[in-house]
Amino acid sequence: MSRLKTSIDWQSVILLLGLAAVVGVLWETPVVYPLKILVVFFHELSHGLMAIMTGGEVVEIQVVAEQGGHCITRGGSRFLTLSAGYLGSLVWGGVILSLAARTRWDRTIAVILGGLLLCVTVTFVRPFASFGFGFGVASSLALLLIGLKLSERVCDLVLRLIGLTSCLYAVLDIKSDILDRPGLRSDAAMLAEVTGISTTFWGVLWISIAVITAIAFLLFASRQQKSGFATLKPRKKG
Repeated sequence: MSRLKTSIDWQSVILLLGLAAVVGVLWETPVVYPLKILVVFFHELSHGLMAIMTGGEVVEIQVVAEQGGHCITRGGSRFLTLSAGYLGSLVWGGVILSLAARTRWDRTIAVILGGLLLCVTVTFVRPFASFGFGFGVASSLALLLIGLKLSERVCDLVLRLIGLTSCLYAVLDIKSDILDRPGLRSDAAMLAEVTGISTTFWGVLWISIAVITAIAFLLFASRQQKSGFATLKPRKKG
């Protein structure tokens, strides 16, 4: 227990919670809207990746302005593919947050993430003349430009915002889609059809996993290794 206390940078925890609180306050404003749409991309991409990993393929990904979308797949494990959306977007957020907080690769990560989103958009997002395709290209180019042109500290802030928003959205989206509106044809509702287990069961299970995982990512991202968010990173002498 004492080892955990000494390994966690609690100042970093407070800073991340403060940043998350700012995102929460601005949740329904245009400021956070692009980040929420980006999380929808992660959600649908997670469905597609799981289908491919279990022997299937992606037919089409679509993202709409109302913060929704779909991923049409063929083959693979339907159980795992349906389960991958909400939890997958949480993992995307946690990994991005952890890499931003614990490495000095912020600019490289932004470029890689932008390139990945561009490839996914061009390959799978349809139709071409749609909100989702336009947003995918625009957000990809924005990340590429941020990584190539702006400072490491700016990239660090952008990646932390993306990571925190993805973790928050995953939890809140499960609550909204499954627990608050159990009659909605959500991933959990379709999984209930496959398994015969109720939508509410999957909602409670997923939100429990999401909350625990989000806390774990927050603590992992705050372990003492990299300079704190509010401090300048030391330069090498010579």
